Amino acid sequence: MGEDDGLEWRERQRRAVRAHAAADERRRAAERAEAAELVAWFVTEATRRGLRPDRLTARAYDGRGRYRTRLRGWYVDRARTRAVDVDGRFHLLTVPGGLRARLLGAEPQPSPPPLVIGAGGRDGESIPLRALLARRLDAGDDGP
Repeated sequence: MGEDDGLEWRERQRRAVRAHAAADERRRAAERAEAAELVAWFVTEATRRGLRPDRLTARAYDGRGRYRTRLRGWYVDRARTRAVDVDGRFHLLTVPGGLRARLLGAEPQPSPPPLVIGAGGRDGESIPLRALLARRLDAGDDGP
């Protein structure tokens, strides 16, 4: 095996790695788009059904305090750590907390919704986003 063979092999490996990375990015982009469509559907359906949006609060990372936010929307899980705002953005409602958040309120940023909530978590409990949102719609104003 000459030096040229080694260079060819390395170049093939680089191309393969780039191809895998590009395929993985396309898959993630497709999942993000599908999840965003589900969230938009949820907002449309919640509005159509007349579900009242709540003033959302966020929990500190350490779990010790809750902080008010400027967001209005619907909690989608019992723990009230995930929500969809009235503008169709998905939020994880955990924040650093502290005195500033206590006085001025917290500002959780929207995040891309996952297609499966809780996937890869330690407790092994996961639920498809579609099922979670449908469950929340079925609960009506008595939801989480």
